[in-house]
Amino acid sequence: MNIKKVMIGWLALVMALTFAYPTSLTATEQTVVEASEAIELDVSRSLFSLTEVRTVDISADFGEELDLEQLEVQFGGKSLSEWKKWSGGSNYEGEPFINVIEGPSYLDGTTEVGATVEFGLLYNTSNLSNRTIRTQYQDFIGDYELALVDPQSGEKAATTVTLNVYDEFLFYDELKPAIDEVFADVAADGENDRYLEYQKVGESVEGRDIHFVILARDEAAVDKYLNETLPTALEDPAQLLEKLENGTMGDYQIPVWFNNIHPDEVEGVDAQIELLKKFALEDEVTFTNTDESNNESPVTLHMDDVLDDAIFLYMFTNNPDGRVANTRSNAEGFDLNRDNANQTQVETQQVNELISKWTPLSFVDMHGYVNGFLIEPGTPPHNPNFEYDLLIDNMLEQAHAMGRAGVGSSDLTSYFIAQLEWEDGWDDMTPAYTAMYAMLHGSLGHTVEVPTLSQDSLRAMVGVGLGSTLYVTENKDELYKEQLEIFKRGVNGEDNRAVDEYFVNAAGESIGRVRNGQESFFPDYYVIPTDDKAQKNILEAHKMAEYLLRNGVKVEETTRQVQVNGTTYPKGTYIVPMNQAKRGLANAVLYSGDNVSDWNAMYDPVVVNFPALRGFDMDEVREEGLFSGKTVEVAEGVVPTSNIKGNGPKQIIKNSTNDTVKFVNALLADGKSVEVATESKGNIVKGDYLVETKDVRAYANQYYIETHPAGKGASVETQSLTQPKVAATGSDQLNFSLRQLGFELVDAANADVIVSDGSNFNREQIAGKSFIGIGGRALRVVEESGLITDFTTAQTRANHEGLVKADVNDHPFTAGYEAEELLYVTTGTWITDIPEEAEVLASFSEGDDFYQAGWWPGHEGAKGQTMAFTTQVEDTSYTLFANDLAFRGHTEHSYRLLANSIFQSTSN
Repeated sequence: MNIKKVMIGWLALVMALTFAYPTSLTATEQTVVEASEAIELDVSRSLFSLTEVRTVDISADFGEELDLEQLEVQFGGKSLSEWKKWSGGSNYEGEPFINVIEGPSYLDGTTEVGATVEFGLLYNTSNLSNRTIRTQYQDFIGDYELALVDPQSGEKAATTVTLNVYDEFLFYDELKPAIDEVFADVAADGENDRYLEYQKVGESVEGRDIHFVILARDEAAVDKYLNETLPTALEDPAQLLEKLENGTMGDYQIPVWFNNIHPDEVEGVDAQIELLKKFALEDEVTFTNTDESNNESPVTLHMDDVLDDAIFLYMFTNNPDGRVANTRSNAEGFDLNRDNANQTQVETQQVNELISKWTPLSFVDMHGYVNGFLIEPGTPPHNPNFEYDLLIDNMLEQAHAMGRAGVGSSDLTSYFIAQLEWEDGWDDMTPAYTAMYAMLHGSLGHTVEVPTLSQDSLRAMVGVGLGSTLYVTENKDELYKEQLEIFKRGVNGEDNRAVDEYFVNAAGESIGRVRNGQESFFPDYYVIPTDDKAQKNILEAHKMAEYLLRNGVKVEETTRQVQVNGTTYPKGTYIVPMNQAKRGLANAVLYSGDNVSDWNAMYDPVVVNFPALRGFDMDEVREEGLFSGKTVEVAEGVVPTSNIKGNGPKQIIKNSTNDTVKFVNALLADGKSVEVATESKGNIVKGDYLVETKDVRAYANQYYIETHPAGKGASVETQSLTQPKVAATGSDQLNFSLRQLGFELVDAANADVIVSDGSNFNREQIAGKSFIGIGGRALRVVEESGLITDFTTAQTRANHEGLVKADVNDHPFTAGYEAEELLYVTTGTWITDIPEEAEVLASFSEGDDFYQAGWWPGHEGAKGQTMAFTTQVEDTSYTLFANDLAFRGHTEHSYRLLANSIFQSTSN
């Protein structure tokens, strides 16, 4: 049974009943059967496009003369007049988009009847990138019955045809069969000995396979690259550079990676299937190239020669769930192209581990739909962890090569390179994007944005892949030398000043890497303590080591106690040596960040800083060789387990990690008793939890919690916790974070606590409850409601962000935090006035250095202002934070502020 046809037929029935669309969407299974029983309808074509006008000649011999004026052409069992054009919104009330433009008439004096039918543009445009259209057009894709019907006799001639957005479009469920077909065709061709390997990288949030294909000359080429060439490149790049210089490198291949991460930008998926077909099955691939004057010329890729130079890697889409749902985001509501550094989502964790494994030379991330056919490299400011001088010239050349081939392969007439055409606003400062993440591995990383959702853009995107292949194979040795030079700088610990001219301020002046008086931008080591005396969050310290290893960064641990400038690091301390090939990636996620607030525009937040945003202690060490001979390399990250001490009746659970919150929520969900200390006494610190020892033991293997016996501290003053019922309004990311922490999410009507980071605020819904507002949008609607007297805020812009120093007050809502913290603001907001009776939880520091990193023009206005407070108004409590507690799942250090606020809102 064709499930897709059945489902589309069911959708057609629903839409016919609701009048949302004027006609059925596709042929049902029954219709297709009827077509096989009818007179055969001959057609000149059977594939039609929503983005190209196409005509079809149809004919059939009914064996007798008919009243031609009564003959009717039908599509999907409906009259053509019922297939109306889109008229806006979800309405289809325009003129018919399918019309008979010639006939019906008899052919050559026979009883054969012919006609010409035109399939026009359902949406009055060949570009379906408009977001309203983009959410609807896929409903019309499918197989239909095209029929010529005589209503008098009831006879019809019919056949099955296909309507697609463009010819090559595939739904997610069609991708693996298409891949399998290529594999089968290669296997069936006795003369084709190319190596193909399919890998299931992992699964998406909803359990769909992430497809990955390797195409190479042979398996030996893959093995040599992964087991010989790449390890040498990362450990001893100078050796390979010498071989390239003296001509003794011999046979070698470099990886070219094609990628898609926004699956509703559909060409990026389908173009890869087309490139796989061409490169795997054809001996020669000929395409039209253009030069700087748009003069066209044919170019032929001889695939045996190409595969002597390159290994092709196809990541058809990082986001299978988005391909199914036709969305940019994954099933958790995250834009994965903002998660490549944070890696909070399973898809980016799995795919980026693979990128780290392969370390491609060329990385092309296929996107849409920026008007004009945009190709990176991007505008400044540039991330200072790139060896930009070794990347930029080659990236510009490859961008031109991709653009010229894209234009030559399509009806597009031009492309543009963001860095050459724009001053700012399309920057590569953050490693959140896939292409920028790849650049930290030494790749020529490009985001490519075709301008339209159309047949033409599909052809252009295929051309992009062809142009990239041509450029890499024609320049392989020189390109690989530059990548090896990047690795060499890392291995040698070299901060080469040649990069400085590319790191400019908004005035275009070179400022170089910000070294703050140090000889090198990079420290010699990052030290991450793992003992409870030097580390405030042992769990996050171990998770950081796990992250770095997953991303191809070397991590070591001390084999004995080491003293550094009066600080003693015990055995087992993590050491990140910065004399390594991937030091740029390590530094990008560990360094404090830069202040780029002088720029007029930035595309996305730039603060990464894992130690601050995940909340663990880390030290820089600037003394070469200090840990030499005192460490061993860590093979894999291991998250610690809980260690329960003593057999007393109760345990003190430190309020120190997010696992503690998960643990408390699990206990409350199971009806167990949990108390929170309201004072510090003995071994107990205010905000710690008290739990019966038997209950702790039952959960100890599921969470990392830090415990010690309650002892005499059992007499401390406490509050009993009840399981809070929480409603989340606003972002999907907030919803994700709350679920991560184990809170039971309900609708607002049934909630005890409503948490919001958006502008959805209902004064009736919050009456008698607790409301927690996060960020500028939530604070603004509360302010505008007038429910809190003397409450005002200020904002520069809703997308301004910054890591700031904060003064944190001693309060149950801030339990587990220090008096001075680094907190993160993402909506350019601060609080200017609060009610007299309100309790201030945190304030922006008064110091001139309160602003640490980010992009926040006008941040000076926040200095010394209130960041968070709590107050009671009649029967409703309000806790409002100008800082962000749950931004993209990355601000985990702030999660406990959120958890404390929720627990305290419902405690007894």
